[in-house]
Amino acid sequence: MAGQFEPVPGGGAAVALDEVEISILRSLAVQLLELIGPGPGGADGAEDPLADLFAEGPSEPPTDPVLQRLFPDAYGDPEAVPDDQLKEYSAEFRRFTENDLRAGKRENALAMVRSLDVLTAGGDTDAVLKLSVDESRQWLGSLNDLRLALAARLDVIADEDTDLLYRLPDSDPRKPMVMAYLWLGGLQETLVETLMA
Repeated sequence: MAGQFEPVPGGGAAVALDEVEISILRSLAVQLLELIGPGPGGADGAEDPLADLFAEGPSEPPTDPVLQRLFPDAYGDPEAVPDDQLKEYSAEFRRFTENDLRAGKRENALAMVRSLDVLTAGGDTDAVLKLSVDESRQWLGSLNDLRLALAARLDVIADEDTDLLYRLPDSDPRKPMVMAYLWLGGLQETLVETLMA
């Protein structure tokens, strides 16, 4: 089970994680939460559910490459010459959907952090994380977001880019990030297989 998810009786998934793996996953999830930012109610906790329901999101795409990858334009090809009409459609779509997308990504990352915190509360340095079906889906979403974030930082766009990562020398400063990216990919793949079984 080490390093890969396996099914558990009754549904869901389990994976054995050591102290370092737990620390890496938690750190990446917290960084993702910081990047996504607080919800429309802000960080002060004074949320007004009615105001949040009618809050409009941003109409401009984010400037950070990670956020661009997590919240891409809905219309148009990012490599093509900008089309004013498609930019307008994308702005409208973003305005009405981005807050919900951010909330979903935030919930998934928070679920990851919470389950890791419960796991470490027992004081075990090596532990088996057991997730329900719903928690497994949240983890799957968060693992995907973490991989997208790392891919953006590593300039991974196509499969050929991933192939180049395998050949990086150990002296390359991107190597730890590459190792995390590849490890998260393995976790994600085994979680998908577990949920489909």
